Amino acid sequence: MISFLNDYSEGAHPAIMQALQDTNLVSTVGYGMDEYCALAADRIREAVQSEQAQVHFLVGGTQTNRVLITSALRPHEAVITALTGHVVDHETGAIEASGHKVLTIPAADGKLTPELAEQIRLAHHSEHMVKPRMVYVSNSTEIGTFYRLQELEELSAYCRSHDLYFFLDGARLGSALTAPGNDVTLADLARLTDAFYIGGTKNGALFGEALVLVNPALQQDFRYHIKQNGAMLAKGRLLGIQFAELFRDELYFRIAAHANTMAAKLKQAITTAGYSFMIDSDTNQLFPIIPDDVLEQLQSRYLFSQWDKADDAHSVIRLVTSWATAEEDVQAFADDILAISSTAVGQ
Repeated sequence: MISFLNDYSEGAHPAIMQALQDTNLVSTVGYGMDEYCALAADRIREAVQSEQAQVHFLVGGTQTNRVLITSALRPHEAVITALTGHVVDHETGAIEASGHKVLTIPAADGKLTPELAEQIRLAHHSEHMVKPRMVYVSNSTEIGTFYRLQELEELSAYCRSHDLYFFLDGARLGSALTAPGNDVTLADLARLTDAFYIGGTKNGALFGEALVLVNPALQQDFRYHIKQNGAMLAKGRLLGIQFAELFRDELYFRIAAHANTMAAKLKQAITTAGYSFMIDSDTNQLFPIIPDDVLEQLQSRYLFSQWDKADDAHSVIRLVTSWATAEEDVQAFADDILAISSTAVGQ
């Protein structure tokens, strides 16, 4: 079976595996205080162009979101996000289990705007309600769209004018930053947000996310919060080694661009076959609308997610490419969907 199920099924990029093997018997101090984590943090600070930023390495995205949000907010404070935000339905209520309400609003393209955030803020206007204190966005979003620089600048200005933290979930940040038409850089994120993270799990690492804390108000005692939440890895060097490699010779961006290129080839084949999409995406997640009888034939050879029903005879599926997606697998899918579609039309 050829998998387009997600972008974290494979192990790790060979360069990372080699780096882990080369350092396997090196003895270091634990809990992220080793020289590899220090090197990775220095490389990330250089990439984001912020010498004062703190960089912390955690194992996964849900863990990173929970530790950052619970450390930043007081008990009565809440998070604003789009209805499709990862913290809403895909983290088993991790944020709300910590005591912080997640306030949502529909966003047609998955992207929050100041106008949408303001609707939530104005609706929570007294001490009888939770107080909005943070705006949370994902880039790329859960439905494959990505933020333009002007959109992030507007959100940043809005947050600062209303005393809201601005936090960006970067689980698929590599895909967003290498998407055609992107005009955002890591330095922009360090300038515009209070905190953001650089996702490794979904971009070539075995596991791991690099959380960048820009706002000094979030930096104090942050390692205490990591430890208290069970998120401090004893063998922390495993995270540092991976991110030091990802940020050597721009590997992080090169492999993210590959995932996008493979997705673009799938998109072209699906379009040529005559099918449309739930939403237009130029990142590594695609959401085509395919006849159910065509899907039945594709499922015998390919793995993908069933996303939603479009109507009685069509379904939205999700196809995801990764750093490891082979071009021949993409070509096989392209050939098959074109052949199946031609046969369906002929009948």
